[in-house]
Amino acid sequence: MNDPIPVTRDVDHGTAKLMPDVDRERAWLLTVDGAPQSYVDLDEPAHLEFEYIRRLGHVLDTLARPGRPLDALHLGGGALTLPRYLAVTRPGSRQDVVEADRGLLDLVVEHLPLPADASVALHTADARGWLETAPDRSADVIVADVFGGSRVPAHLTSVTYAAEAERVLRPDGVYLANLADAAPFAFLRGQLATFATVFEELAVIVEPAVLRGRRFGNAVLVAAHRPMDTAALTRLTAGDVFPARVEHGPGLRDFTGDARPVRDEDAVPSPEPPAGAFGIG
Repeated sequence: MNDPIPVTRDVDHGTAKLMPDVDRERAWLLTVDGAPQSYVDLDEPAHLEFEYIRRLGHVLDTLARPGRPLDALHLGGGALTLPRYLAVTRPGSRQDVVEADRGLLDLVVEHLPLPADASVALHTADARGWLETAPDRSADVIVADVFGGSRVPAHLTSVTYAAEAERVLRPDGVYLANLADAAPFAFLRGQLATFATVFEELAVIVEPAVLRGRRFGNAVLVAAHRPMDTAALTRLTAGDVFPARVEHGPGLRDFTGDARPVRDEDAVPSPEPPAGAFGIG
């Protein structure tokens, strides 16, 4: 059998590259303009490689009893890592994926096809535009992992956007977002203030070194109306190969401080990562 070879293609928003993992037979890394976007193991779709994706997976694992199907909306597609994960860990889940880059989606579907029994519908659209047309109370979970280049787009950061997400979620639904920031955390604190205007319960999962201001990195935002199982989430994230902290309650409110909710007219993208923050060698 011939060894898999990298695939490079110009897509709608940059140059995408699929690179095989030499250590796992049918595993691939997706990059766009050199920045890692997704990692998929076709033989083991429950394997989550990236740190922030593992943290999103931990939240998905604690949302409901093990194996219970979920209706999930993914804003941002990448290589469809989490839709594949939910399809095997919660069989029967109905999932919608919204990805603005049609060329990227075509590349992924061609070279990393979804399992035939996965109930995943793919949509090429702007994330907020699609969300605004989604039916009320139609999702158990929304996972937002949308980056324009290496930045969260401004129109996905406002109170109006958060209210649309809340409208689409069921009363016990949960919103998850992959964000990126560094000290003094003006963007992250603003997002906490923004989602606090819509949701009663908030948590953030973040690596201690990022929280201490030592480096730029990802933070997973969790928002809901119902109390979250933060004890279980803390155990999972603390015991992970990439340990992280779960901040919630009074400590998180103290962290948010006097940050103000973001209005559409004031919204800005997440900060530009420093050179090499998310790159590969």
